Amino acid sequence: MSLISRLRTYASEAFGIAPSAVEAELDEEHLAATALLVHVARVDGVLAPKEAERLARLVRGRYADSDAAADALIARATAFDAETRDIAMLVERIGREGGTGERARLLAMAWSIAGADGSVDEFEEALVWRLGKLLGLEEAAIVRAREEGLAGRDGAGPA
Repeated sequence: MSLISRLRTYASEAFGIAPSAVEAELDEEHLAATALLVHVARVDGVLAPKEAERLARLVRGRYADSDAAADALIARATAFDAETRDIAMLVERIGREGGTGERARLLAMAWSIAGADGSVDEFEEALVWRLGKLLGLEEAAIVRAREEGLAGRDGAGPA
């Protein structure tokens, strides 16, 4: 989170100034993206410690500026994922303004989480592949994202 974003958040909390619509939309996109990552981490029925660690690292690197902010976002995303019937509904909440690169980066993060425990089982494989299709990526981009995510080049970094 940039210094400006932190100042806006502080002003919002301290003075009751409503955050801008852009910030609210960005927060919703980050929540939906994190919920997708939570869904991937839990799809095989087990949230392995390595998957939880990878999830926290990726969220902290991409959508949050501290461990506490990442933990809070993951908690919100877990609840949001539990309320959502299908990943297609989560994908709809992610804006298309970021372009193919942003969607491919999210998919690489999903592959990274799926493989964090040393293997990608059939449920994870099917889910992340479907996620790539829902994100509007072509097969070649999905394969590239898979290679990057499983090789540890998962696109974590400031949004």
